[in-house]
Amino acid sequence: MKIAPFLRAASVRLAALLPVIFSVAGGMSATYVHAQERDSLEVQRGRDAKLLKRGSKVYYTQHFNLDALPAYKPQQVVTGTIREWGSNYFQHGSLNKYWEEGFKKYHPDVKFDYHLETTGAAIPALTFGMADIAPSRHMTSNEALLFQRFHNSLPLEIPVVTGSLNVAGWSYALAIVVNKDNPIAKLSVEQLDGIFGAERDGAFETITWNTALARGPEKNIRTWGQLGLTGEWADKPINVHGYNLRYNIPRTFEHHVFQDGAKWNERLHEYANYKNKDGTTELEAMQVQTAVGNDKYSIGYSSVGFMTPQTKALAVAARGSKDYVELNLTTLQSHKYPLYDQVYFYLKREPGKQLDPKTKEFVRYVLSREGQEAVARDGKYLPLPAETVRELLKKLD
Repeated sequence: MKIAPFLRAASVRLAALLPVIFSVAGGMSATYVHAQERDSLEVQRGRDAKLLKRGSKVYYTQHFNLDALPAYKPQQVVTGTIREWGSNYFQHGSLNKYWEEGFKKYHPDVKFDYHLETTGAAIPALTFGMADIAPSRHMTSNEALLFQRFHNSLPLEIPVVTGSLNVAGWSYALAIVVNKDNPIAKLSVEQLDGIFGAERDGAFETITWNTALARGPEKNIRTWGQLGLTGEWADKPINVHGYNLRYNIPRTFEHHVFQDGAKWNERLHEYANYKNKDGTTELEAMQVQTAVGNDKYSIGYSSVGFMTPQTKALAVAARGSKDYVELNLTTLQSHKYPLYDQVYFYLKREPGKQLDPKTKEFVRYVLSREGQEAVARDGKYLPLPAETVRELLKKLD
């Protein structure tokens, strides 16, 4: 047998098979067939350019009736410098500017010192006395423990905005998506726990381990038949897609769906952001939508901003409720849709003592009708519901 002709023939057969191989890979996940740049600095450069562009846009012009929110009335005139360390998103848009300008109408001698590059700096800066206000996504257990170790208490947590409907980066709501051919139209949070989660011995509530939140393997949901589908669907496995578990968005999902548990379906497919060679960015939300669109037995969580003709979003009922709610601007702003996100101000308040007056006045302004009108004007985050604001104002006293 002559080796060279054999190798040439094998090469020809392999070349003929390559389109099929890549087609199959594309059906599994688009991430395997694109030229990719996963160096963290390159991905960050692409991210920064996108954020500046998004930050300059007003995405929502819908009028929100905020008449039930309290108008701002100063309890006292304050002076001094308010130091903020944390989330970059208030700075990438116009919201920080709107809040500062509005507040200075009442308190012209107050100055602001901003260090808003990343939420990762928020709790450490508050812990070590560099920040008066720490804008951040929900703090992690490690961050809470860091603060407690130094102050023997936890920071005061005040939500100041509702996350967006579909603006990448601005804490968008989590949509549950399935393939367009899937007959499922709605799911409860309990069912989502069964699909995406796993049996667990408990869950952390901030930094307290709560065994009352345990659940057994009998609540795992691994086939479409367990959700009531029949025929060809009955014995098909549910293929689960989501974000890289090192990211912060899965923690929002864990909070709402797993009651702060952290054990996921053992077959979860994870996705991470990367940069294409042409400079465009492939976000994890896009990759989830592509994967679900390519497999009718799949389910994932993502943003409605990346829906495709091959995917559809489901109505969701909150834990313990039978009221299935579709995701839109109205249901999100009212918090009727259960998988919303928020951004928080974290504040230092020593046990038994009052908040720093200038910090308290600024947070009161942000929670006022004027402050939440600025949120609507910026057009990315959404204003808080009035009933939420009334409860938050009590926490400041």
